[in-house]
Amino acid sequence: MSNSALVFAVASATLVAAHQLADHIFQTDADAAAKTYVGWHGWRHLLIHVGTYHATALVMLVVTAVVLDVPLTFTGVVAGFGFSAVTHAILDRRWPVRWILQHLGAAQFADRMSPICGMYLADQALHYGCLWVAALLIAAF
Repeated sequence: MSNSALVFAVASATLVAAHQLADHIFQTDADAAAKTYVGWHGWRHLLIHVGTYHATALVMLVVTAVVLDVPLTFTGVVAGFGFSAVTHAILDRRWPVRWILQHLGAAQFADRMSPICGMYLADQALHYGCLWVAALLIAAF
């Protein structure tokens, strides 16, 4: 296995685990509720969440890299985390997720609340897709 394939595998697994912790455990009720608000109040909560999320992911990735002796590069980590932070902030405003679903012919799925929440599932799927790209960037540089 090449170093870049190893870095991609480790970054992918770590970013997915970090996503679960940071998005579902470390995100406060206040940040979750207010991150979509218009104005500084909403942006403040969004930036706190994105910062906490990526601090969690960075700690987990560095610990994993040290323990497993995985060769990360500063440029790769900056590229991957930069992409992740920007896309996470965009998706967490929520309207982009709804817009994507509406333009893919899934407006009813976006509005579904039972037995599943369509917006939540789409949000998570889009985050995972972005984490895949972030892991590719971490491995490529």
